[in-house]
Amino acid sequence: MPGAGTTVGVTLRLTIADPVPGVRYSLQKDDAPFEPVTGGEAPLSFDVPVTLSDDGRMTGPFVRREGKARRFVYIRIGTSAGDHASVWSRRAKIDIHDIPPALLDQARTGRTLEVVLPGRGKDGAPACATVRPVEGWKAVG
Repeated sequence: MPGAGTTVGVTLRLTIADPVPGVRYSLQKDDAPFEPVTGGEAPLSFDVPVTLSDDGRMTGPFVRREGKARRFVYIRIGTSAGDHASVWSRRAKIDIHDIPPALLDQARTGRTLEVVLPGRGKDGAPACATVRPVEGWKAVG
């Protein structure tokens, strides 16, 4: 375990399994879209750099928080991602505060942590609100 007060940069990979083709997606950095991309037929991935403290808290310009413990990352969709012609204006909230400690230890050694997310809701529209993983967090790379 690192010493008290130490932090390390780690990478979280958010993969949207089935994005809606033609819809723009981006990470939210601070309060703005960051490097938007347009969905196609293939999965879409975002690599999110975060700072991981020795007690497991994650911070950085992509990390949002609610209360003392909840940490999450937003994926912006449609107009929220900068496509002002889109019919969609959404954000998907991806929880990161509940990543298992054993995986955080792997991230500290340089491994990327990936989660696979659904790209569409039951109605076929882009998934939004708090999005639950299709496949849980795992260490890759």
